[in-house]
Parts: sequence; C-alpha cells; structure tokens
Amino acid sequence: MEQLTVVWRAMVLDRAPDADVRDLPGIAVRWADCRFAFWNCVTLTDVGTDARVVGQRLDQAADIMRSKRHPGFLWIFEDLLDEDARAALETAAGRAGLAYAFPGTGMAGDLLPIPEPAHPDLTFVRVTTDEHLRAYADINSRAYGFPLEDGRDGLMGSRLWRSRVHAYLGLRDGTPVTCAATVEAEGRLFVALVATDPAWARRGYGEAVTRKALYEGARATGLTRATLHATAAGAPVYPRIGFTPNSPMRFYSLSASGSPA
Repeated sequence: MEQLTVVWRAMVLDRAPDADVRDLPGIAVRWADCRFAFWNCVTLTDVGTDARVVGQRLDQAADIMRSKRHPGFLWIFEDLLDEDARAALETAAGRAGLAYAFPGTGMAGDLLPIPEPAHPDLTFVRVTTDEHLRAYADINSRAYGFPLEDGRDGLMGSRLWRSRVHAYLGLRDGTPVTCAATVEAEGRLFVALVATDPAWARRGYGEAVTRKALYEGARATGLTRATLHATAAGAPVYPRIGFTPNSPMRFYSLSASGSPA
C-alpha cells in the first residue's frame, strides 16, 4: 500500500500537476482525473481496520470517486482489514455504490541482481521518445481492454517515463509487442504497467521484458528489493522471477448507477 501511494503520487502529478493528491485519515487519493483509469486511484490506508470503520471509508471513497470527471479504481489491500471487515467488505462496498472490478495480488522479493535477460524473439528498447510512449500506452490499452486514446491520455508527453522510469519495450521483428517498467520508490524498485499485446500472449514475452526492466533498474540504482501489484493474468509469471505473494487485493469501481444501495 505504501509503495502504491508513493509511486502513484509521482505518476499522477507527472500527468497532471493539479492532480488530486491527498492523504486523508485512512484514505490516500491519487487521482489525475484523466482517461487512463489506472492513474485515477483511491486506496484505504488504515491497518487492522474493523468493519464499521471500513464502511465509513468506503462511503467516503465512493463520494470522492463520484466527484470526478473520469472513472478510476478503489484499491483494497485485504490484509490491512481485520477478519470481520474482510467478511463484510462486499456488502459494505455495495451499500457505498461500489462494484467489484477484478482481483490483484501484492508481491515483493529480494531478487536482484538477476542475469541480463534475453529472449530469442525479442529486442529490448528503452522508452525515450513519444513514439515509444505511444507504443507502450497502446500495448497496455490492448492488454487491459481500454480504448487506445485512454492509454495515450495517461502516458503521452510524460517526462517522468522518458527519464526516471526504467521502461522497456520488447520488439518482435521491429514491432512492439510487450512492455514493462521499474521505478525507484523509497528503497525499492516498483514494477509498473507490465503488458503484452493479446495477439502475442503466452510466449514468455511479459516475463522477459519484466526481467529486463528489473535488470536495468537494479543496475542504475543498486537496489535489490522489488515490489509490484499483479493482476490475475500476471500473477503466475512473477513467482518465476522470484516474487512472493504477500497481500490479496481487490479493485472496485463505481457501480453502474453510481449510487449507494
């Protein structure tokens, strides 16, 4: 959760200097209010929260989300909730007007350095130009089912992604087909926006480009520990690199009506 709040602060302020970046009691807001939904984020930050407080936090988070122009996600780290709060989460989310979107898994590992990665099908290129950023955005949009313009709205023109982020494309015969990035965050390398074009899935491309981003990030920073938030599609890949799952996650969006039950 702390890695999310640190990394997303930088990401959303890079995208929108006037972004809504607030640390409220029990809630962190990191909301660029752009078309790229992953840059619009609210998360709960209390530890050991009981069901009553979680219900209050969900109501407040949903109100924040309803006040925005563009949709985004509420990220819930289940291990921060107590047992009763986890059991009551779905009911409380429904009352707040939130709908379960998809699962995730927080992972971490002391896994660096790793050997320099290679894949027989791929050439790796660091993201340094707007053309690279467009390709990176488009791969993510295709992988996550977003319109291409949504991904481009999140990444195009970014100075952060062309300088401080160790972002890499994997090219097959000159065409970008996979991507991954790492960025330094309070003594860790955080892995961000890993994606493979669905037309080229299940060939080991995502693992290879993630290894490349980790390798180059570690070489540049000297860091040896890495963290990430995995979607269901990526969760089987990262343990092969050396990550250990440490927290189940749930992502919520506003329900179709957007109104509390």
